[in-house]
Amino acid sequence: MAAALVDVLWFIDGSEDEQMDQDEAVKVMEGVAHMVSTLPSDQQQDLIALLGEMAAAEINLARREFLEGFGLIDDLS
Repeated sequence: MAAALVDVLWFIDGSEDEQMDQDEAVKVMEGVAHMVSTLPSDQQQDLIALLGEMAAAEINLARREFLEGFGLIDDLS
């Protein structure tokens, strides 16, 4: 599930105006951030750990940087 979420956020983050309305993109990203912020602390920490593992295993440098700089991690840690 986390991988699918990352895929969607990766697409949204990299989308151009022609692909997706940027105001809507921000709403989606903020909605996800809010949903994650409501998770119990242990689940937030599990997600952070999982995203760290995904970043370490990622061979695409841009995607690895996206995972490492994931705004949700900064907000939760």
